[in-house]
Amino acid sequence: MPTPQPVVFRMLELAEVSEEDVVYDLGSGDGRIVIAAAKEFGARGVGIEIDPELVKRARRKAERAGVSDRVEFRQGDLFEADIGEATVVTLYLWPTMNDRLRPKLMEELSPGTRILSHDFGIGDWSPDTTVTLGTNTMQTAENRIFLWTISD
Repeated sequence: MPTPQPVVFRMLELAEVSEEDVVYDLGSGDGRIVIAAAKEFGARGVGIEIDPELVKRARRKAERAGVSDRVEFRQGDLFEADIGEATVVTLYLWPTMNDRLRPKLMEELSPGTRILSHDFGIGDWSPDTTVTLGTNTMQTAENRIFLWTISD
């Protein structure tokens, strides 16, 4: 299920994304987060998505949005992807996936890298900030955004 556009914007705003950033979206789906990071905040972006059809769709959307020169979409397993250049990482994955991803995030990301997750935390890792927005797309709960920053 895609992240609603208002949540996408708030995630990027919360991370203080700028033209200095490289935003990685792990499980990027249709590419909306990476495209918004480039179009609205001037960042470069990389989407990692296992579904080749979603990668094709994201590439078409980036072209239509006029940001294909600043974003790329890679088809592959997010656990195998090299994410070391990211300064911001976004997630909308099930809690079990987030938990499995934590060691990779801690190992590959540099101090100061911001990690944002829509709706789901990362195990017992306490976020630096939690923001609650209006009702989510399933109309069952509010949207939550969790923010962590990799420390020294």
